[in-house]
Amino acid sequence: MPVESELERGARMKSVAHTRVLSRRLQLRFPGQYSPLEAFYEDKKATLPPLANGQVTSCPTWSVTNISRCMHPEMKITHPAGCMSHFIRFFGEQIMVLWKFALLRKRILIFSPPPMGVVCYRVYCCCCLANVSLLGVGMSVPELRPFFYVNIADIATLETELSYVACTTEKIFEEKKDLYDVYVDNQNVKSHQSDLQPLLRLNASDKEKYSKLSEQRQMLLYSQEVDGDCTSNEEDLFILFFMELNDRIFQILGEVAASAEPILTAEHVRAMGLDPQGDRAFLMDLLEVYGIDVMLVIDNPCCP
Repeated sequence: MPVESELERGARMKSVAHTRVLSRRLQLRFPGQYSPLEAFYEDKKATLPPLANGQVTSCPTWSVTNISRCMHPEMKITHPAGCMSHFIRFFGEQIMVLWKFALLRKRILIFSPPPMGVVCYRVYCCCCLANVSLLGVGMSVPELRPFFYVNIADIATLETELSYVACTTEKIFEEKKDLYDVYVDNQNVKSHQSDLQPLLRLNASDKEKYSKLSEQRQMLLYSQEVDGDCTSNEEDLFILFFMELNDRIFQILGEVAASAEPILTAEHVRAMGLDPQGDRAFLMDLLEVYGIDVMLVIDNPCCP
C-alpha cells in the first residue's frame, strides 16, 4: 500500500512490546486483588495483622489493600528493579508536572525513539503518581489506563479512551493531537491545549515537594548503604510519597465540601502542599474533574 508520509511508512510494521516478568511476583490474599508491590508486602506484612475478615486495621494512613485497590488490574505486570530510580533521575522536577496531569486523568502519550528497553515502564511509574487510597475518591472519574506500548494499529483504541498513559516509538503520533492531551518527548513535557499551559510551569511548591522527595530518597539510599537497611526500597518510597500527597489533598477537599461553609481558602491550599496562586488552575481543574462542590476563594496578589 503506497504511503506518502515517510514516518507513517516506517510505522506500518506491527511492533510488539515485550515486558520482562520478574521471578518475584506475589498474589495478595484478598479476593480479586493483586499487587506489584511484592517487596512492600514482604517487608511490612509482619506489622499488619489481619482480622478474621481479612481486613487490615493496624496501618495509620495506608495499607496493602489500599495500594492494591487503587492500582489498575493491568498494573500487576512486574517491572525491572530500579525503574523508579531511573524515572526520578530522568525527569527530575518535571515529575511534579506529570503528577498533576496524571491526577487530572489526562491522556498522556510518552514518546521515545527505539530501542525501547525499560522506557515503557515510565508508563507504570507515571500511573503510580495518581494513586489515592481514600475510599470513594475518584469513583466518578475515568481510570488512568496504562498502555505499555502503542503504534498506529492502536489509533482506533486510543480514540475511545478518556484517560490513559501510553508509550510509543512512532513519531507520527505527535501530529495526531486529537489523540492526546499531553505529549512527552524525552524530558520535554508539552501540551497543545491552551488551558493546560499554566500546569506546565513549575512553582515554588512543586520544587519544594520534589526537594522533599529527593531528600527522602537520599536518606533511604544512605541507610541502605551504611546501615544495611533492607526493610524499605525506592519503589515503596516513591509510591507512598505521592499517595500520601494525593490523600492529603482529597482529605482536605472532602472536609471543606462537607462543612457548613464549603469555601476553600489559601490556608487550605497551603495545607494541601500546594501554591495558592501557582496551583490555582490545577485546583480549578481538579474540582471540576472530581465533581467536588467547593468555592475557591484566593486573593489575587495583583489586587489591593
